[in-house]
Order: sequence, then C-alpha cells, then structure tokens
Amino acid sequence: MLVVGAAAAVRGVQHWLSSNVESIGDPFANIKNRPDPAPTVDGKSAMNILVVGSDSRISAGDPSKWQAGAQRTDAIMLVHLPADRSAAYVMSIPRDSWVDIPRRGQAKINAAFSYGGPSLLIETVEQLTDVRIDHIVITDFESFVAMTDALGGVQMSLAKELKVGDTVVSPGSHQLLTGEQALAFVRERKTLARGDFDRVQRQQAWIRSIAAKMRNDGTLNNPVTATRFLTTVSKSVAADEGFNESVQKDLVTRVRDLGSTDMEFFTVPCSGTGRSADGQSIVVLDRSRLDPLMKAVASDTVGAYLSKHSADLDMLPAVVR
Repeated sequence: MLVVGAAAAVRGVQHWLSSNVESIGDPFANIKNRPDPAPTVDGKSAMNILVVGSDSRISAGDPSKWQAGAQRTDAIMLVHLPADRSAAYVMSIPRDSWVDIPRRGQAKINAAFSYGGPSLLIETVEQLTDVRIDHIVITDFESFVAMTDALGGVQMSLAKELKVGDTVVSPGSHQLLTGEQALAFVRERKTLARGDFDRVQRQQAWIRSIAAKMRNDGTLNNPVTATRFLTTVSKSVAADEGFNESVQKDLVTRVRDLGSTDMEFFTVPCSGTGRSADGQSIVVLDRSRLDPLMKAVASDTVGAYLSKHSADLDMLPAVVR
C-alpha cells in the first residue's frame, strides 16, 4: 500500500516536475525545408533529440537577440530512440566539426549555437544530416554534477589515475566517482592522446555511467528515488516548448528498462583534423561514411547499420582513455 501510495504521489507531481524545465520557446517555428519525420511502426515512431552541453543553460529567449560568442557548446549529441523502444543510440558531433551554417557560411558547428541559438543549431544539424530533430535539450556539465551526486555517485572504468584536489582515484574498473570527480575527468583534454576525440568519449562514458547507475539501482522504478532524481534533472535542463509533460512521460517509458548494453555510444565519422582556410584547427567529417549512417538514423534502421558497420565507427570502449 505504501508503494502504491508513493507511486500515486509521483504521478501527482509529474506536472510540477515538468514545470521545472526551462522553456526556450519554439526553436523550430521559423526553420524551412525540414527533413521528413521519422517513420511510424505500429502507431509508434522514433524520436530524435539534439542534446547540447552549453556553458550556460540560459536561453536568452528570442534567438534574434543572441550575440556571437555569447554562449558556446562544449558537447553536441544526437540521440536516436527507435520506434520499437529496444535501444538508444547516442552520436557525438565534435564541436570543431567544419560545416555549412545556413546564411553564415562555413564554420565550426558550435558557432551555430553562438550565432543564432538553438534554432540555428537545429537547422545546421538538420541540413548536415537530413535527419529531422524532434526536440532539443540544453544542459551544462555543472548540472551533470548535480545529477551524479543525486544518484550517490557513478562508477566509471579508468585507464589512468584521476587526481581531483587532495583525492586520487586509482585506475581500474568500476571506480566510484562523485560529480566533481566526474567533471574533472570529462574536462581534461591536454593530456589526452587524441584531444577532443578522447574528451568526447569521456562525455559519453559519463552519460553511460549515469544510465547504468539508474538501471542497476532501479531509480525510476522506485517512487521516492525517482522523484528525487527527476527533480534534479528537471531543474537542470532547458528544452523546446514541445518537450512537454506527455513527451517526458513517453521518454521515461522508452528508457526505463534499457540497460547499459542497450545503449550504443559513438562519434560520427571523421577523417581527422585539419586547418580551415583562415587557419582554424578543425575536425573534418567523413561524408562517405556520415551520409549512410544518417540515412539509417532517418529510416530508423540504426541497429541494422551498426551490426554491419560498427567496426568503421569510433565506438565508446568499455574503458576510456
């Protein structure tokens, strides 16, 4: 009876949790010539969410008021949730990827967010991938600290020791990290052999660890822990106005029973780094591999694509560098 009562209480506060999410309005409203929606299977469709890690979640309201350089994106991830709800695919787009930004010319992809906020970033990603974005969620790494600590820390496998302040975490499997330690792990770049490519994998590893902790502890199946964790999450993100209570319930249903083995993390195909005509250090995307991958995303056949081509992708390993 206590569990049932607690579950009812969670349902009663769902509207309150939804109201905690900062709204950035409708960033899709003025985007023209958008890709087709994801296909529907047995009345259900895939969902594509653009997740942006910014140095600030403040939306600035009207995208036309954004000033170049006012905000930057440390992480850009395309999350594909298939219609059959069997998996989740998280694809990182390196922030220095050299792309065409509508009405701005060629630049690093994170410049789109700086130039025109969520709307221009969505338009840029849709033009690059020909994949329709259903929702955009903006957060920051400080928010991930709060989420990590709300779970009591997360376990990560470290290839080398991690020093944070006066503490040292030894290398090894399933080392318990606090939010502050995980943040230090993700922010490191200078000592990494592959620079931003390894940093991207550290970001992915943190998300994977949070998902594994939720799954192993049954966080979303326990009304008390679910309410505590979802309260932290809801206060840590900003999203489009269409990311409403109904969509949030659907999202929780899609991911509640996914284990870490049901989630695939990888970086979109790149051919390496280079220099732009004006001398910037950039990441060069490999269109010969990127385009087929994105066709699989658009047609909701990512699982089948990975079964044949995972060896061609920079997949997240069990132990990160």
